[in-house]
Amino acid sequence: MTTDPGLQPERTRLAWRRTALALTVVTVLAVRLAAEGGIVGALVTALAVLTWGAALALCWRRATGSGLPRTGGVPVPLVALATAGFALLGILLVLRTLW
Repeated sequence: MTTDPGLQPERTRLAWRRTALALTVVTVLAVRLAAEGGIVGALVTALAVLTWGAALALCWRRATGSGLPRTGGVPVPLVALATAGFALLGILLVLRTLW
């Protein structure tokens, strides 16, 4: 018996690519604003860049299909936490530019 996965693998790859793109945009904004932020801005940016690198490596593996189909449940919550952190960082960056 063969199974037809349909378009689900393609949707999953596209979702991982969107996640990587969103993380990249927020990281670029953080780096751009770090020049004005002093030491605290530099530390936040360094943390954002390190988290972005780790998340991008996982997103790339999952988006290209070279990663394992199941991650064992550990990296996915970490990516979710990183994504939520980047969303908060993005909101803070927008609020900072408005004031």
